[in-house]
Amino acid sequence: MRVLGATATRQRAAWAISALASAAVLLSLVACTPTGSQSERVTPTAQPVYPQVKTYPRIVVAENLDYGSATGGRVDVCLPPDSTGSSTPRAAVISIHGGSWRAGDKANINWRSVCQWLASEGFVTFSVGYALAPQHPFPAGIDDVRAAVRYMRSSAVVQKYDIDPKRIGAFGGSAGGNLAALLGVEGTGSLTSASRVAAVAELSGPTNLTGDGIELADFRPLELSYLACASFEDCPQAARASPLFQVDDSDPPFFIGHSLNERIPLEQSSEFVRALREHDIDTTFVTVKGHLHSIAMLSDDMRSRISSFFHSALDRPAG
Repeated sequence: MRVLGATATRQRAAWAISALASAAVLLSLVACTPTGSQSERVTPTAQPVYPQVKTYPRIVVAENLDYGSATGGRVDVCLPPDSTGSSTPRAAVISIHGGSWRAGDKANINWRSVCQWLASEGFVTFSVGYALAPQHPFPAGIDDVRAAVRYMRSSAVVQKYDIDPKRIGAFGGSAGGNLAALLGVEGTGSLTSASRVAAVAELSGPTNLTGDGIELADFRPLELSYLACASFEDCPQAARASPLFQVDDSDPPFFIGHSLNERIPLEQSSEFVRALREHDIDTTFVTVKGHLHSIAMLSDDMRSRISSFFHSALDRPAG
């Protein structure tokens, strides 16, 4: 039997410890990579300030511009403070208001604040007014949003506002979150042309409109009105209006925020996140303790997370 000397024994022990440490680091790296519907859970330190109290006096807003909506919608453009005379093309973001697909307005005090906040971060921001149900059911709203993105890429708008048409993102909350997510997952191929976008941040967006995903009885009639359906049993457009069922490998990175106990069930976002990650889409998922819905979650911390996400995704041209 071979007997090791003291030096050899110490070397073997050191190698073993080193190997264990390397394995621990690898396991730690794997564990840090979110999978399935894992989220980063945050607890607000105080009641978040609702966006309406955030003012941005240096942000100039060009109001009610015609973007070619088939239903007469208009768009407001919020300009970064040093936009005038800029010679460097800027990333742009389309902001899509909430309101259960039947209410809300791009220019109300809360969504105007969102538009100006994103502009204050350096993004030329287009706050879009779109067709509302029940007068204009699906797909009129998403058709308008697509038209607004194509307008943002038009040569006249690109030149006027110094936009880089390859760097366009989308932000939305609640029903606007549904539309922003749908905009992100529709289509295939390049994220730099037509109505595709290179990044999506959405808060509290319903992602499964087939009747299986919303347990709240008072919300189901709103879905049916938006879809122009009498029941979910005979509503083929429900799947087309659901981002959950449109995900593929060509989709852009996503930031998704959802409160744990709000009116839109958390499972709506959890299932969507799981689907995105199954297709290897870079997805940040933040769950917030409490019941705040949509842009009511926009604390300073959440604003910082979303702006960092957009800078990371849009500071370079998409593939």
